[in-house]
Amino acid sequence: MDFTLDEAQTEIAALAAKVLGSDDDPWRALAASGLLALALPPDLEGDGLGVAEVAQVLTETGRAAAPVPAYAALALGVLPVETLGTPAQRAALLPPVAAGEALLTAALHEPSAPLVAEPATTARAGGGRWILDGVKTAVPYAAEAHRILTPVSTPHGTAVYLVDPHADGVTLVPGRNSAGTPESTVRLDAVAVEETDLLADGDAVAVLRRFALAGALALGDGLLAGALALTVKHVGDRTQFGRPLAAFQAVAGQIADVYVAARTVHLAVASAVWRLASGLDADAELDIAAYWFASQAPEALATCHHLHGGVGVDETYPLHRYSSAVKDLGRALGGAAHRLGRLGERVAG
Repeated sequence: MDFTLDEAQTEIAALAAKVLGSDDDPWRALAASGLLALALPPDLEGDGLGVAEVAQVLTETGRAAAPVPAYAALALGVLPVETLGTPAQRAALLPPVAAGEALLTAALHEPSAPLVAEPATTARAGGGRWILDGVKTAVPYAAEAHRILTPVSTPHGTAVYLVDPHADGVTLVPGRNSAGTPESTVRLDAVAVEETDLLADGDAVAVLRRFALAGALALGDGLLAGALALTVKHVGDRTQFGRPLAAFQAVAGQIADVYVAARTVHLAVASAVWRLASGLDADAELDIAAYWFASQAPEALATCHHLHGGVGVDETYPLHRYSSAVKDLGRALGGAAHRLGRLGERVAG
């Protein structure tokens, strides 16, 4: 049967929701279902799809608050390697990720510089190789990754190199985030890389940042939707004075506020991802969606916790997984003030 693009995305979302809702190991189940291979080319036994379809998987991952490295592997790894890599790089790196046997990630942040466009990390020529020096912060799954996509500044501009996290000169300092998922500060001290480790130069850093933003926003869209659904069910089932909590006007008003925030974020994210998938300039839309998420999602999750009462702070109840992941994504985006500043720069420019 032939599918339109919208029908294919709907099928992907439904499959992802089914897989993540099963009792199986969710990461292995995603791999077994073929959802990690969506963006691989057909010659690597993939489906030849792109960011729009991968975004569906990330959204459902967020909706389930699944503790899997989908964002790192897909948005920070598979999509940029498929777009920027050589045939040899794609063949070596992508199939193990699709099989759930390896991870890729990216080092996008530097001290006081989230999603840096002009890295302070440098690459200089030395002894027939390139020597990398610098510090990257909040790198997800750095210790578990096979390679870290690392933006650097070179004498000729910017580039992205594939760095082995266990190479000489690489120091991983484990960090702590809200969700408890692995991340590290990565220190590069005269790390030698070969020409074959160059993923791409030119606008490679910008391409990587676009995929990172789109993936984070798709994941965040799902997190907000999932928290809303969980809260709606709770206030519908929980009774007070013989009536469901949802029947009280104050509660209904607060749920409506969360709904408006979730729909606003969803529409902004959908617009940005569509433009990126269509080959259009999506930078402004990505910045707008990032601001809406960073400004609205934390407040919406606080309301969800409030409406749950004591249940909302019970660690055996899943709401904390949503709020913790939202905090981590907000930090990765740089926070609401930073995102608003980005929009201000666009207006001023």
